[in-house]
Amino acid sequence: MSELIVLIFYCAILGSGVGFLAGLLGIGGGLVIVPVLSGILLHFAVVPAEQVVIAAIATSLASILFTSTSSAIAHHKNGNIPWNIAPWIMAGVAVGALISGFLAALLPENIVRLVFAISVVAIAIKMFSSSKSEPSTERKIPNKGILTIFTSLTGGLSAMIGIGGGALLVPLLTFFSVDMKKAIGCASACGIVIALFGSVGYITSGSAYYTLKDGFAGFVYLPALFGIVCTSWFTAPLGAKSTHYLPIPILKKIFAGLLVLMAANMITQ
Repeated sequence: MSELIVLIFYCAILGSGVGFLAGLLGIGGGLVIVPVLSGILLHFAVVPAEQVVIAAIATSLASILFTSTSSAIAHHKNGNIPWNIAPWIMAGVAVGALISGFLAALLPENIVRLVFAISVVAIAIKMFSSSKSEPSTERKIPNKGILTIFTSLTGGLSAMIGIGGGALLVPLLTFFSVDMKKAIGCASACGIVIALFGSVGYITSGSAYYTLKDGFAGFVYLPALFGIVCTSWFTAPLGAKSTHYLPIPILKKIFAGLLVLMAANMITQ
């Protein structure tokens, strides 16, 4: 029991940092949760080494379900969710997230690690170069069917690596000249869908391995989920307020460097 309390305490510390960074930098908490939680689960021998990343990704997605809901409500109140296209985007990410939740459980552990690491490095590079000015080119958003296909791919990848989707959806939507605020608002709403359907996939596929008696809902480790959510829910607004006082472009570059280091660590574990 004492070890479980220590694990929850560690996850609460993780959640406080993740929530703050999510609010400050507008990134999905899964980029941090997955590598750090993998180390925590491995240290406490919660799951076998070959399933530790899957459990971390599933738990990360479940935690994003709570934080994305809070964020989406705020964006809806501010009129930042483009409901003319949002249903098609949400349908796409739902399909992609649900499929990937089952698929990831079937893939070898080293493949999942590699997919996560490559994705994180790509996001880090994008984050590092995001402050550079780019030529403004007006691009027409594709028809709703094509848009759904595009977003199913981003939703699937987001669920597979345990992130809410903003890091992938926002660049995609802004590429098609969607206003940045509306792209972020749409991504926050889609984060709920990705987390929900991705979690369903991980819970269903993991039910053959773990039960509630073990502290799991499928591959989602409930004590870790509780620890993360009980602090991230409160620190995310603090991070959002801090954007007015801290040098965000510099922080993004520092954070991008940390992401690369975490991705390298995931591969070498």
